[in-house]
Amino acid sequence: MSPSTAPVSDPAFEHAPCALIELDPAGLVRRANRAGRQLLAWSDDDALSGRPLSVLLRLEGSPGESLLPSHLALVRPAAAVPPLELRVRLPSGEIHVLQLSLSAVPDAAGQVQHLLCWLLDVGERRVLEQRLAAQVEFLSTLTDRTPSRLTYFDRDLICRFANRAQADRHGRTPQQMVGAHLSELIPPAQLPRVMARVTRALAGEAQTFEADGTAADGQPSYHEVHYVPDVQQGEVVGIFMELNDITERRRTEDIVLSANLELEERVQQRTAELHASEQRFRLMVDAVRDSCIYFVDAEGFIVEWSESAQRLHGFDRVQVLGRPLAMLLPPDDGVDLALEPEQPDLLVHQAVDHGHADTQGWRLRADGSRFFAHVSLTALRNPAGELQGISVIERDMTAAKQLEDVMNDLNKELERRVEERTRQLVAANKDLDVFSHTISHDLRAPLRHIGSFAGLIREQLGEQGDAQLLQYESAISRSARRMAGMVEGLLEYARLGRITVEYQPVPLLPLVQGVVAHLKAEHPLRDVAWDIESDLPVARGDPMMLAQLFAYLLENAVKFTGRTEHARIEIGWTVSEQGVRTFHVRDNGVGFDLQKAANLFVMFQRQHHSMDYDGLGTGLALAQRIVERHGGRIWCETAVGQGCSFLFTLPFEGEEAGDSRFGAVDDL
Repeated sequence: MSPSTAPVSDPAFEHAPCALIELDPAGLVRRANRAGRQLLAWSDDDALSGRPLSVLLRLEGSPGESLLPSHLALVRPAAAVPPLELRVRLPSGEIHVLQLSLSAVPDAAGQVQHLLCWLLDVGERRVLEQRLAAQVEFLSTLTDRTPSRLTYFDRDLICRFANRAQADRHGRTPQQMVGAHLSELIPPAQLPRVMARVTRALAGEAQTFEADGTAADGQPSYHEVHYVPDVQQGEVVGIFMELNDITERRRTEDIVLSANLELEERVQQRTAELHASEQRFRLMVDAVRDSCIYFVDAEGFIVEWSESAQRLHGFDRVQVLGRPLAMLLPPDDGVDLALEPEQPDLLVHQAVDHGHADTQGWRLRADGSRFFAHVSLTALRNPAGELQGISVIERDMTAAKQLEDVMNDLNKELERRVEERTRQLVAANKDLDVFSHTISHDLRAPLRHIGSFAGLIREQLGEQGDAQLLQYESAISRSARRMAGMVEGLLEYARLGRITVEYQPVPLLPLVQGVVAHLKAEHPLRDVAWDIESDLPVARGDPMMLAQLFAYLLENAVKFTGRTEHARIEIGWTVSEQGVRTFHVRDNGVGFDLQKAANLFVMFQRQHHSMDYDGLGTGLALAQRIVERHGGRIWCETAVGQGCSFLFTLPFEGEEAGDSRFGAVDDL
């Protein structure tokens, strides 16, 4: 709060809440108010009048001691003078940091009548500022020690904070990250995908997903990414971004998955073994080893106990004769017993009434162990129909029960995985449809507008217009056409993943000859020696997609032999000793370093600069998509200056086509 430059009345001056000192134009003290005297520990009878302010303030070791006189000289009516910080020693010896502000009070003629000085003790504020700075430094140290990569962007996507892990990833310091726009930190190929998620985060929708990439050593890397909106007073003012490296976790999951697959294989093998064992048991002559027979009366009490029963249960005759059938049931300790304690009586009554009764359940051995048995009760009657007793036959079915439990568990796991995979496929297809719709309707229309308006600019300027503007217009048109081509490439890539492959016999020789004829017409000035093997076979696949495949590969060969004096392109096929048929498209063009081409078949990835060879980098990705949709694979053999060979496999007529799961799902 600054005092007014108008003359201050004595009561207002004396009782002002801030420390005020009145000076004459020469900087000599005239008077000080009560708050000023209390702040500076001046008594009322101190001789203040006529003394220099710098002397009365007892300035201590600060630049203000030498700056104060010159600072006083700067004060003019209606002139803003910046505050000055001073270290003042009080009579008690304490040193306070005061902020001194000055203003000039003019007379009626506009001349300086006197100077008004007000003081503010800023020592406590400095302590708070130092504490705040220490706290900020502490928080910065904490975030720098975490392995997570942390960034904060404001609503304009300007970086306001980054910890050291994130800054190191971009080859910067945390201070250098501040002020950078998001587009400066994201590779152009990934920017559209990132911006789509950022837009949803700015709308208040938190984003959590996994992203893959390539580490510095060339190995795949995986991150768990969180985009958290910063909502203040109901409005999103920024985004917190957190990236956690989960590469080791994914590798562990892969190991666990491999172990699970091996375990499933072992379970299947064990299941087959158990099934074979059960079959052998059925055929064993000495089946009594796994079965027993004994007898009960009409009330369910054991009246005869055979050796087979003693061998199977372990109880001797003395322990069981005269005891109820329920004694052979294990105690209820949480295990599924299948037979309730009262069920043996019901089975006996059923056998008496209907002649026979069957059940399955756990049975008890003398040593406390259990076995799962099939139990059959049969009523024994004489020719007169009189009940003579009830036979009980038990067959040990523990192995079959274990097999059934294993099969049930496997079936449940398989059903769960099928349901999960189905959900993933449905979500992936839905995302792909939304993506295609966005590309089709939301991106192509603005590109057409850009191209149209660029054409209007050229028409307005005319051929004799400003050369710099014409150059700008040409650059805009080229970029719009390039982006339109990239959009078409993305649409084609998505389309190839959705359409159904119409398998039929496809003679490859006339198909390749047609593609070559088309390329010759498109490049009439090129002198290319075409070597097409005359025995190209009949493949099994979609004719349109296979024509696209050869068009992409042959057009790529024509492009990169453009600077070769005697260009030569070969199309052929080979059969390995194992019967694998492999096609090749080979040229003698510039080639490239295959060690640096980890993303050779990724959309928009190029191995040569666009100034040397035009193109969008979509052909090889689309070619791979087609090959994988046909169940084959494609790879490259090349070296710098030694040409390039693309090799791929396709199904043949009479063969079953490969699994078309490749492609449509894997690239989502």
